[in-house]
Amino acid sequence: MDVLEAIMTRHMVGKVRPERPKREEIETLLRAAVRAPNHRLTEPWRFVVIAGPALDELGEVFAQILRAVKPDATEEELNRERAKPRRAPVIIAVTCLKGRDPIETHENIVATAAAIQNLLLAAHGMGLGAYWRTGDTAYHPLLLEWLGVPTDAHFMGFIYLGYPAPDAPPRQTPRRPIEEVAQWRGWEEEG
Repeated sequence: MDVLEAIMTRHMVGKVRPERPKREEIETLLRAAVRAPNHRLTEPWRFVVIAGPALDELGEVFAQILRAVKPDATEEELNRERAKPRRAPVIIAVTCLKGRDPIETHENIVATAAAIQNLLLAAHGMGLGAYWRTGDTAYHPLLLEWLGVPTDAHFMGFIYLGYPAPDAPPRQTPRRPIEEVAQWRGWEEEG
């Protein structure tokens, strides 16, 4: 698949099969991610690859966070939180380190977002299903602590990964026409 085709056909895959992708496939995704441009070569991204029993540990962290923000959470609500990581056999948690100043911090965040896009495009090109998720739970300090990253790091998202389920239809979301989102300045009509 060429790059333009990958960009134009990439979509989030919310339903994946239970079998785990090979470690080499995940390593390839990470190598693609870190090729993202980053000003001053700060390489601010950090990745935590979560699989197997660590998915259940993450589910417990989700339940702890819910309990912390909603002390009256029911057992049913806590169990729903615990089950969320099991929606895919692999999750990559992506965080971004702060910069030395507000400008570098901003540049680090956009560089890490570019790394995530590289990862998503690589996954699509390799035939893997991926879904970028966040949510309220994702921004709680308990999560950053469990991930082992500085508490002032920016959480960028969970990338849920697996092989697409046969009944997972492509969810190509519509985009606004270019005419609505782009301005052309100093561009002469040809011809």
